[in-house]
Parts: sequence; structure tokens; C-alpha cells
Amino acid sequence: MPFTKYANLDFDQIKTSIKDYLRANSDFTDFDFDGSNFSVLIDTLAYNTYITAFNSNMIVNESFLDSATLRENVVSLARNIGYVPRSRTAAKAQVSFDIIRPVGNSSVSVTLQRGLVCTGNVNNTGYIFSIPENITKTFIEASNGNFVASFNSIEIYEGTFLTNTFNYDGSLDQKFILKNAFIDTSTINVYIKKEDEDGLGIEYSVADNIVNVGSTSRIYLLQEVQDEQYQLLFGDGLIGKKLGTGTNDDGNLITANYIVTAGKEGNGVRNFAFSGRLESSDGSILNVGNVDITTVQESQNGSEIESIDSIKYFAPKIYSAQSRAVTARDYEAIIKNIYPDTDTVSVVGGEELDPPEYGTVSISIKPKNGTFVSDFNKSRILSQLKQYSISGINQKIVDLKILYVEMDSSVYYDSAKISTSESLKTRVIDSLTTYSNSIDLNAFGGRFKYSKVQQVIDNTDSAITSNISRIRIRRDLRALINQFGQYELCFGNKFYVKSDGYNIKSTGFNISTESDTVYLTDTPNENKKTGVISIVKPISNESVRVVVKSAGTIDYIKGEILLNTVNITSTDKPNNIIEIQAFPDSNDIIGLKDLYLNFSISKSSINMVKDVIASGDEISGVVFSRDYYTSSYLNGNLIRQ
Repeated sequence: MPFTKYANLDFDQIKTSIKDYLRANSDFTDFDFDGSNFSVLIDTLAYNTYITAFNSNMIVNESFLDSATLRENVVSLARNIGYVPRSRTAAKAQVSFDIIRPVGNSSVSVTLQRGLVCTGNVNNTGYIFSIPENITKTFIEASNGNFVASFNSIEIYEGTFLTNTFNYDGSLDQKFILKNAFIDTSTINVYIKKEDEDGLGIEYSVADNIVNVGSTSRIYLLQEVQDEQYQLLFGDGLIGKKLGTGTNDDGNLITANYIVTAGKEGNGVRNFAFSGRLESSDGSILNVGNVDITTVQESQNGSEIESIDSIKYFAPKIYSAQSRAVTARDYEAIIKNIYPDTDTVSVVGGEELDPPEYGTVSISIKPKNGTFVSDFNKSRILSQLKQYSISGINQKIVDLKILYVEMDSSVYYDSAKISTSESLKTRVIDSLTTYSNSIDLNAFGGRFKYSKVQQVIDNTDSAITSNISRIRIRRDLRALINQFGQYELCFGNKFYVKSDGYNIKSTGFNISTESDTVYLTDTPNENKKTGVISIVKPISNESVRVVVKSAGTIDYIKGEILLNTVNITSTDKPNNIIEIQAFPDSNDIIGLKDLYLNFSISKSSINMVKDVIASGDEISGVVFSRDYYTSSYLNGNLIRQ
């Protein structure tokens, strides 16, 4: 008998195995003739075996978290290690408005009812904004004699407010499923009451785990089930308070309020129109006419439901963290869980800082939308981190430090192989853009590899004969306008130094002691390891006037710039930004642990140059070296354009 290879799952391999088995049995003939009836039966057996083997293999794969492909199975496997996938997150905005008490109304307070508050639109699409709970404010007499209730910086959620009710029948297999997709689970409020009671009842809070949960704890658990819906789980009298109609029970009528949202599509709404329902303290509806709304914070941080890949990545990390933040991986997993808009996180211990800050953890977050985390979100993240923190450890969130890599490239091409140079330039830019999204870049501690970038350009089209590319690095300084301040910029890479200076270039800005626009530049010391930063005013393309001779220092070896106290009144670039560039000593750029490396294609310069030799226009090379030659060491203009 031939040895049967049970690992062969390919149709042809299975068919061969069947033939080998029959070949060893003399009772069967004509099976190896494709035109025979026996051959048809072999094909049928092989096909059936193939389908069975495939299904069996898929079933086995769906039994493990790292190989499962169906969302329901991934969610179920993650549930086994206590991980609840993040739901959709409603975009949140902050608005303020005043309610003036109508003449003749004596109400002492006004309540903004939960549900619809206002509407707004972005990209020609309208969105509804709601609140999950009532907000009550007291009328206060203003200086003009009016009574005003101020709703200041209230948080509104993009989405529609819905309510589900359930009646607990006492059975163990009863399920309480919220029959709506796209729920923001952070907006769920659950209340329990008896049927003969008025009001919503007693509020139950969601529990992330069963630690410190007793038999009388008014909690519920939440888990994702089929079709991205969510199920409420209540206690059994041992872990969590049991529902029921007994004397000591809270009741059997369950009310669940929540918001169904459009997720990230609701981001970016700035203008709002009031549509809320106001109720006086006497229970009557308050009609106040038009309400002027002031936008404190546009809608942001809306996100989609957690993807399958994200669940596979973060579920084991949350499990290993065990609800405490100790290692950098713990912080990465926990912050991603409490702030879904997180793209990537860098965590640096205080002992690694210069100078050291022992007992401190420095956290830098790259959000999915934008560059910086707002002060409001910083406070919220730090507040939620406290429940995971170890005593004696202080966390601080620092603004994202981005190290931009820019390219000034001359791309030589054979004109005989293309129709237009512009179309070829577009293809080069597209190739570089694709590479800029690779795993090497756009990450903390990322690497820019010069040789790979050159290959990307050369391999774009056969018409490209070569490229000469110069690399520069850039940091953006966010100035404190009309304030005296000191600044430190770390590039994390050794600078290239020319003896005559002007290695550092910046965009324009204004200072309190000078009316004209000024710029930053450098003058190396004799050792070429350090230098002096000066503030200058260009007079011509080749000369400058020194405004402040010693405005700071530069360390060419460490790649650090320190600016002395200066009062910056305005900047040429928007958002109070001063772009500061340098030339690296090595064309391979490394981002430090707390430096987010970004290959900036938009700020790069791609110049198409006709290769006159390859095109056949010039043979000797004289014209090429005279008119088409590109220097690899050109320092460029005195200032950054």
C-alpha cells in the first residue's frame, strides 16, 4: 500500500493519491484512462475530498485568534481573554448658548432634554447632534434685567438618540440585545425599575471587569454579538446584583438609552443650528425662539468600529496589560482603547529624557486625524489613565514631534521614450507617495533609506536614466505669539556643516524688536561641532544684516538647536509655525523613539531634466556638464522659501 499524504489538499494531489491507491490494488483497471467512467468517479471523489478538506481547514483556522477571518469568530475569541472591541465612536463637539427666560414665565430653571440638540453639516451632508442625558441650568438675573440660563461648553454627540426597553422574565437564557448597528457604546445609559414605578429608575454602570464587583453591585457587562450589535449582561446575585421583582430587588424593567452614529463622517462640523427641547421647572415646554450657538470646539474624534486586524493586534496586548500601565506596550494598548483616534503612540520613561525626569512617563500620540491632540483630549486621556496607573508614576502628554524628510531631486530622462516630462513627473511623485506610506516611514523611530528612494525613482519608468537627489530634514517650531519664550528643537541626526555657515534655514517671522521679517541661520565654531544661531534680515540674495548675533546655540553632532529667550510676534506660515531645515550628514535618516518620521512629498522638489546624452542630442558630454550638470552639494538660498 502506498503511503497516504494527508496534508495534500490540492485537487490534483488528492486525485493522484486516489490513483496511487487504486494502482496498488489489482482488482481495479482502466482507472488511469481519462476517458473512462471510472475516471469520472475519481474526479468526483477528489472534488468532494477537496471541498471537505478546505472546509475542515477553514474551521480549524477560525478557532484561533491570529488566523480567524470572520468578524464574529474574531470577536468571540477575543471575548475569551476579556477583550471587548471598540464600537463606533460619535464625533463630539462643544457648544455654548444662552437661554433667556420668556416674559411672564417664572421658572427658576430650564432643562435641555436628552436627545436632539442641534444640527450641522459638512461636505454638503447634514448631521444630527444629541446628548445622552438631561442638562439642567438655573436662570440668573443679568445686568440688563433679563433672566439667563447659560449652557457653557456642553458636549454634543453626532448621531440619533434611541431607547430600547426589555422586561426581565427571570430565565437564565434571556438575552438583552440592542437591535441597532453603529452604536457608540460610550453613550449607553442603563436604568432598572419596577413596572409600577415612575421615572427611569436606578442607573446601572458598565463594568470593564469583575474585579471589586460584589453581589450588590449595580453593574452590567457589554459584549459584541452578531452583526455588530451589542448585548447587555446583568448579575446573578454573586457577581453583580440580580434583577427581579422581589422586595430587595431593583426591578425587572430595563431601559437602555444610546446614540447611533455615522462615526468618522461626522468630523469637521463647525456651524450648528439649535433644535433642542427645553423644559421649564414646572414641566411645561419652553419656547424661546431662535437660539444663537457659539462653537467652542468643532466635531472631532469620530471613528469607525474596530477592525478585525486591530482586534487581533490589541486583544493580546490588553490581556497582557491586565488593566495596569507599566510597560510601553501596556500604554500603547490602553491609550488606543481609551482614545480610539490614536494612530500610534510613543512612550518614553523619564530616565531616558535629557535631563532625566525620574518617576515620569512621557507620552506622545499621533492622532489619525490631524497632528496634535487637543488640550481637552489630553486631560481626558490622563484622567482615564489614572485607573491603570501605578502609584508614584506621573504621566504627561507632550505634543507630537515630527521630523520631516524632504527631497530636492533632479530626475534625468530619455526624451525619446516619453511623450511629456510632466506625465513622467506625475508618475515619479505617485511612486514616492506610495513609498512614503510604507512601514519604514510615518512611525516613531522610523527610517528613511536613501538607496531605496533612489531605486523607487529609477524604477518608475524605463525612460528614467538616473537621479541626483539631495536630502534635507525639517522641524516645525510652534511659536508662542507675543510671549517671551525659549525653544528647543531636536532633529536626532548629525548635521552636515559648511565652514561659511548658512547650514540652518528657516521661514520668516517677526520679533518685538524688529519691524522687518527676519530669519534664522547659523555660524559654526572653529571645532565645527557647535555653532551660534543668529537672527538675520536678508539684504540681497548673497548678503544679510545681523539683527541678533547670538540668538541661540546649535550642536551639529547631536542635531540640536536651542533658542534663547525671544518674543515672536507673528510668523509667515499659518498656525504660528516657523519651519526650520538642516542638511543631514548622512542621507539615511533615523527617527528617535519620540520623533515621528514623515517623508514629506508635498514639500519636496522634483525637477525633470532631459538627459541629452541618452536622448542623442549631445555626444561629447561637454554640453551636459556645462548646462545640465546638477551639484550634489548645493546649499541653495540663504533662507527657506
